[in-house]
Amino acid sequence: MGSRLWFLLLGVLLLWCSSCSIVNCLGVNWGTMATHMLPPKTVVQMLKDNGFQKVKLFDADSTTMNALAGSNIEVMVAIPNDQLQAMTDYGNAQEWVKRNISRFNFNGGVNINNRYVAVGNEPFLKTYNNSFINITFPALQNIQNALNEADVGDTIKATVPLNADVYFSPDDQPYPSAGRFRPDINDLMTQIVQFMNKNKAPFTVNIYPFLSLYGNDNFPFDYAFFDGAAQPVVDKGTGIQYTNVFDANFDTLVSALKAVGLGDMTIMVGEVGWPTDGDKNGNVGNAYRFYNGLMPRLASNRGNIKRGYIEVYLFGLLDEDAKSIAPGSFERHWGIVRYDGQPKFALDLSGQGQNKLLVGARGVDYLPQKWCAFNPNAKDLSKLADNINYACTFSDCTTLGYGSSCNGLDANGNASYAFNMYYQVQNQDDLACNFEGLASVTTQNISQGNCNFMIQIATSSAGILGPSVVVVLLVLGFVTLLVV
Repeated sequence: MGSRLWFLLLGVLLLWCSSCSIVNCLGVNWGTMATHMLPPKTVVQMLKDNGFQKVKLFDADSTTMNALAGSNIEVMVAIPNDQLQAMTDYGNAQEWVKRNISRFNFNGGVNINNRYVAVGNEPFLKTYNNSFINITFPALQNIQNALNEADVGDTIKATVPLNADVYFSPDDQPYPSAGRFRPDINDLMTQIVQFMNKNKAPFTVNIYPFLSLYGNDNFPFDYAFFDGAAQPVVDKGTGIQYTNVFDANFDTLVSALKAVGLGDMTIMVGEVGWPTDGDKNGNVGNAYRFYNGLMPRLASNRGNIKRGYIEVYLFGLLDEDAKSIAPGSFERHWGIVRYDGQPKFALDLSGQGQNKLLVGARGVDYLPQKWCAFNPNAKDLSKLADNINYACTFSDCTTLGYGSSCNGLDANGNASYAFNMYYQVQNQDDLACNFEGLASVTTQNISQGNCNFMIQIATSSAGILGPSVVVVLLVLGFVTLLVV
């Protein structure tokens, strides 16, 4: 291909859809799987203070919806996976729309016009072992039909947020232009995308370059970011050079859609982000690098190599200490702000490179400045491992894992961290800092270096953290925590 023709073609391919700018295309996911949650009104104000005009929820909780009412923030609501079965009954779908859409859809209510309903979240993950295979499409159909019946179907569309594992490139053609839907769900995916396209709903995809690195030391590190890999990957089918895995992943989806006759279907990025803890690659420095590449990219009106996307939602807003860590300990550390709404790193949401700390949550109430620490005068250490195990089972010890921010603590520090996390989850109840005489309360901040011994926020609706699997080993007198 001649050089002039190549550059002309590339210029055409890089055009972003003209209606999209970083102001009206950027949103953020607001998850609420935490033991102590900020008041929803506080979170809404933080969204407004930072200029977010769109937010994506993982349910349609009435407290959250009431807080968003009158804010003019565009809201995408969701039906959790555990409600999909119920939505296969059309009457239930009608009731859901009435209770969660129609009730809030009025002047001065929640801004859900020209928005979307997420039906499930990544329901076809391989780890779900086909649990939602037979119910997702019927639920999607029923919700869209119920929206149509409620006379809002022209402006509110039902979509299914899907993980990037629903499509792939075969081993003998490992490049984006060979993208196809997974063979085990190809027929189902074809039906779903045809239905969504017919109803003018977008394909919603969650893409995580971090996960390409996670557990794969052979993956080229720089290829996970936007500032250019040393050796671009060349698509042998098109000749296009890819300098980052996000573009390659996205274009694999475009090819998969094209293979079923819908190459022009609208695409929305439902989740993209980088965790700041819980893994050797999950840290503030890498998150800063990732977002510092993503934001200017969105601001420059550039889409992906093949074409653009209508909206992009960062994942996520807040850290969530009650999320399942089955995928990895990093799951509780995706927030661009901490559990208390305070910023972690400098970020320019306008993409102009003028990085500064986000505006934090205002008026946050904290529990008293008290910590639970290992008692160095304890005589009987025979039950130390059992007590640490208990503390970490019912609190969040994920920052103690390999490569995480608190991984460098000594045996006493590990014990103190575990005890304090449990103490804070239990709202600093005096009975929660004893551990058979192995712990005591202190008013001295026992944080060490980059390892923060947190003070939990005060809330009237503290939740209980479900058990995670924690293995505690006594090795040469040191307590090693392996969170798995």
